[in-house]
Amino acid sequence: MASAATHQAPKGTRDFYPEEMAVRRHIESAWRHASIVHGFDEIDGPTFEHLSLYTVKSGDGIVNELFSFRRAGGEDDYALRPEFTPTLARMVAARAGGLSMPVKWFAIPSHFRAERPQRGRLREFIQWNVDMVGLLGAQADVDVLSTAILALERLGLGPSDVRVRLSHRGAVGAGLRALGAAAESLAEAFTLLDRRDKMDPKEFDTRARAIGLPAEAIDRFAALAKTTLPIDSDASEIAKALGCDETDAEPLADIARRLREAGLGAWCEIDLGIVRGLAYYTGTVFEIHEASGAERAIAGGGRYDRLVELFGGPSLPAVGFGMGDVVLGLVLKDRGKLPTESERSLLPRTDAFLISAGPEKADALVARLAFDLRRLGLHVRHSYKATHNVGKLLSEAGKCRARFAVIIGTELESAMVAVKDLDAGSQRLVPLAEVADAVRVAS
Repeated sequence: MASAATHQAPKGTRDFYPEEMAVRRHIESAWRHASIVHGFDEIDGPTFEHLSLYTVKSGDGIVNELFSFRRAGGEDDYALRPEFTPTLARMVAARAGGLSMPVKWFAIPSHFRAERPQRGRLREFIQWNVDMVGLLGAQADVDVLSTAILALERLGLGPSDVRVRLSHRGAVGAGLRALGAAAESLAEAFTLLDRRDKMDPKEFDTRARAIGLPAEAIDRFAALAKTTLPIDSDASEIAKALGCDETDAEPLADIARRLREAGLGAWCEIDLGIVRGLAYYTGTVFEIHEASGAERAIAGGGRYDRLVELFGGPSLPAVGFGMGDVVLGLVLKDRGKLPTESERSLLPRTDAFLISAGPEKADALVARLAFDLRRLGLHVRHSYKATHNVGKLLSEAGKCRARFAVIIGTELESAMVAVKDLDAGSQRLVPLAEVADAVRVAS
C-alpha cells in the first residue's frame, strides 16, 4: 500500500509551534513597547495590494520579486505585500487633510517576497515598521532611530552587539559628483555603491565608467563603500572623507550630533557606503547590523520625503524603518539572548494548576474553580488525565511551569484545599473561598 504523502510547509516559510511562537511574541512585545512609549499608534493594512502600488514606486522589474496574481475573471493584478511603506504612504495620502501632524504610526504585519530563501531571508516574514510623517529636521530621524534602539535594548542587545550605520544621500551624492559622476547618473551611482560588496570587480569597474567616473576615480569610488567615521565626526571631517563642501556634509553631521545629544552615540557610526537600494530615499539613511557584520542587516530605513506625494497625497516629509524578525532572531540566538531549545521560559507561566486528589465531588469542583479563577484574570490549567496520582499530576504542573498547585483532596470536607508553591516547595492549607487571593497575592 502506498504511504501517505508527507506535507510540509512551503519553502521559505515557517511553522510556529508554541516555543517558536513565544519567541515571536517576545520580539513583537519589545517592538510594540518601544513604539508605544515613543508615541506611535499601531495600524495595519491589507495583506495584498494592487500590483501598481509597487510598480509605481519601483518599476515593473519588481514584479519578479513579488507573489502576484489576478483574480479569476477579474481585470486587476494584485500582489502580496513585500513591504509596508507603500501601504502607509497610500493610507496617509487618503486622509492627509484630516490627520494631525506629525503622523506617528507603526505596524507589525507579515510580508512576502518571491525570492530564493537563504539564511536571514525567507519568503514570508514578520516586519516591524515605524514611520513619522509631516516633520522636517533631524529630530524626527532621531525619534525613529531611538525607537529601534530601545527595542533592541529591551531584547538584551547593546552597542557591542549591534551597530547603527548612518549616512545621508545628499552628502554622499555631493561626494559622488566630486568624483565625477554625472548628475543624471546619481541614481545608478547609488545602486552601484549599495551593491559594491556583491559585485564582481570587473563588472563594478565597467558600470562605474558608465556613470561617468574617470578611471582614476574608480578606486576612490570603491573605497567610499568601505569608509566609516566615528559618530563624533564634524562636518569638516565628513566633507574631507567625501571630497565635498562642508555645507553638503552638514545634514549628516547634524543628525550625528543630535544622536550624541540624545545619548545614543555609543550605538552609532557613520558609514558612507550606506545609501539604501530603494530610490525613494531622499536624505538620512541607515542600517542596523550585527556588530561583526556576519549577518544581513537587522533593519534599514531613512527619509522618503516625496513618497506620499507619489501616491496622490500632499508633499510631506517622512522618515521610517523596517526591522524583520528573521535576522533579529538569528542575532538574539547567537548572542545567547533567547532560551535554549530545551527551555520554555518565554511561554506564559501558569498561575495555578488544579489537582483533584480526593472524593468524587473534587473532580466536579475543578471545572468550577478553574472558571472562577480565570474570570479573575488568572492563568489556570488542570489535567485531562483520569489519574489521581498526585505525584504524576505535580510533574504535569511542573512541565507547564505553574507557580502553584491547588490540590483538592480530603480537606475539602472542611472547605479547605492545599496550595503548594512549586517554586519554593512549601505547602499550606487555604480556605476554598480564599484560593484566588492566595494565588494572586503570591504571584
